[in-house]
Amino acid sequence: MLEINPGVAIWTIITFLILVVILKKVAWGPIIEALTRREESIRKALEDAQRAKEEAERLMGENKRNLARAEEEVQKIIREGRETAERIRAEILEKARKEADMMIERAREEIERHREQAMLQLRTQVVDLAIQIASKLLGETLNEQKHKKLVEKYLQEISSEKRA
Repeated sequence: MLEINPGVAIWTIITFLILVVILKKVAWGPIIEALTRREESIRKALEDAQRAKEEAERLMGENKRNLARAEEEVQKIIREGRETAERIRAEILEKARKEADMMIERAREEIERHREQAMLQLRTQVVDLAIQIASKLLGETLNEQKHKKLVEKYLQEISSEKRA
């Protein structure tokens, strides 16, 4: 069936070895060098990706901290705004209360002045009336000044007796 020819086998082996040497010098070197370069570029890309991932994680952490600080600051500003509004409200209420108290006091003083004026007018009218009545009872007009003093003295005595 098949016969092995030693001459062809030797030439095949020699041709194969020559082909391997030529391929090693011409093709395998550049192929292995290209594979090495490719491997190095892939390794570098993976390292760059890892560094980018770490940087992204660091930036995310920093952003979270900044966001938390901003949130705290917003809450602080809101709290301070509420406190300021409450303080202003209390000040306005206190000012309004003081003004109302002052108005009430002024009204009381005004009422007291009016009451005193009315009392004075009433006394004057009572004195005049008493003098007229006394004049009619006595049938003659006496010294008006003496009568006024006498009646005023009498009214003061009556007032002081009522107060005591």
